Amino acid sequence: MSLQRLLNGDTDAPDAGAQVLQERIAPLLGAQAPDRFAELRAAIHQACVQKIGPELQTLEAPREALIHRVREVIESELAGSELRLTGDERLVLHLQVIDDVLGYGPIEPFLRDPTITEVMVNGHDRIYVERGGRIEATQARFADTDHLLRVIAKVVSDVGRRVDEASPMVDARMPDGSRVHAVLPPVSLSGPTMTIRKFARSILGAGDLIALGTLSEQAADFLRACVRGKLNVLIAGGTGVGKTTLLNVLSGFVPDDERIITIEDAAELQLRQGHVVSLECRPANVEGKGEIAIRELVRNALRMRPDRIIVGEVRGSETLDMLQAMNTGHEGSLTTIHANTPRDALSRLETLVLTAGLDMPLRAIREQIASAFDVIVQVSRLVDGSRRVVDVTEVLRMESDVIALQALYSARPDGNGQSHALLGPLRATGLRPHFEEKLAASGVTLSAGLFAPETAKSFRAQAALA
Repeated sequence: MSLQRLLNGDTDAPDAGAQVLQERIAPLLGAQAPDRFAELRAAIHQACVQKIGPELQTLEAPREALIHRVREVIESELAGSELRLTGDERLVLHLQVIDDVLGYGPIEPFLRDPTITEVMVNGHDRIYVERGGRIEATQARFADTDHLLRVIAKVVSDVGRRVDEASPMVDARMPDGSRVHAVLPPVSLSGPTMTIRKFARSILGAGDLIALGTLSEQAADFLRACVRGKLNVLIAGGTGVGKTTLLNVLSGFVPDDERIITIEDAAELQLRQGHVVSLECRPANVEGKGEIAIRELVRNALRMRPDRIIVGEVRGSETLDMLQAMNTGHEGSLTTIHANTPRDALSRLETLVLTAGLDMPLRAIREQIASAFDVIVQVSRLVDGSRRVVDVTEVLRMESDVIALQALYSARPDGNGQSHALLGPLRATGLRPHFEEKLAASGVTLSAGLFAPETAKSFRAQAALA
């Protein structure tokens, strides 16, 4: 039973026998087995393709049945081989061939590992993973460049995409929701490369972020009130800091009786509400036709009677349409942007609006931004790999030619002398926001305790919905 569960890739909750077995063969899997097995693995893989190829293309075929057929072929080929394998070596060979035939080769164990968030392949012999916010080198490797190319082709073909020398770059979403980006030579000078950002199997909630230290209870309660009170919120941060995760958490605060339209480049949001319409942009085909950009989806969403519009990320001319929507009655919109600070986020919004091609004065753009957004939430990844909300900032009115900002919550260096790079907890600054009347119009009132600095007690927003 333990062997069968391990071969099936059941690593989430293995029994004791499977756990011991997995730990015993882990070093062999990491080394990808001795070179003397490479030729045998290639021969067995070819035999599997020839003997059960049509079954592999049958979507109705259960995985257990396919694994059984692959193992039959493996044993048949081993019976005719002169190599003598130990029990562990035989098990490793079974696992590697099954991963090659039914999965994605040497990166398949990393895709199954729930502690790994990203897999980075820099050529056939260099594979890195991100675990706990830190990048680790692995001993896993592909047999050669052709092996890596076959896996990349399988990954993108499984989602109806293609990549070759004529089209050497591809962005795609795997069947489980993970995002994959692949680059081939001659664009990539390091050989074929592939980056996979894994899709979280479990949906994190506000309580999970508080437990991880990403967010304080005080700030979580405040942001819950902001979302329920239909404020427009912008989440800013760098790559891989958890912007989409936080966006998903904030989206969960939207009441169940509201119609939500989500617009994403690659669908990642996992909303629990029932009245949700998810839209995903589409890239151009090989002939350069059929592209559907985020900007078109934003315009289309306005005709779908949305109560909330949630855009996964603004990165181009769609920013102008998003601002227009926020300023014409579509309150409570949520989106993310790549920026290092709240002030940088405003500057980048200005730049993205200019990409729309309209000759607008800079002051007019800033007035649109100041009128559209109410709150900016800044997320960062610290040197220890932890992801933290470091600022919650209110967007105020224009003062002269500059948009005024006011920090409501902030995390600063703790000053304990241990590490100047690490931050203390996210604390209220003691300032109250100017949009309390706007929240009150939506039936939400804020407790004074939410803005008490250095508080050691959790306060809950007093939401009295009309």
